[in-house]
Amino acid sequence: QVQLVESGGGLVQPGGSLRLSCAASGSIFSVYTMGWYRQAPGKQRELVAATTSGGSTNYADSVKGRFTISRDNAKNTVYLQMNSLTPEDTAVYYCNADIKPPGMGTWNYWGQGTQVTVSS
Repeated sequence: QVQLVESGGGLVQPGGSLRLSCAASGSIFSVYTMGWYRQAPGKQRELVAATTSGGSTNYADSVKGRFTISRDNAKNTVYLQMNSLTPEDTAVYYCNADIKPPGMGTWNYWGQGTQVTVSS
């Protein structure tokens, strides 16, 4: 059983910062791409940022220069540092990862989501 557990969401004022964390646990052989998606009310889920096991990254245009994704491969953990937050960043943020359990193929997993609210 593989789980992705997110933490770090909350309420922040415009211009503020938050750091999200997502740890993969359970029966894991390898972790490949890890990323963050978000879904605002009435909108589709969208990719925010992703990083490969080799360290390559990509970002949505709307967060470039403000958000930074990083990972600790030894801990199977991915982080999202969010700076200069605006109300438009308000959403439920979901962790996503491609994980290979021992003796199995690679599967895509989702976390339960963490709410980020940017408001004064």
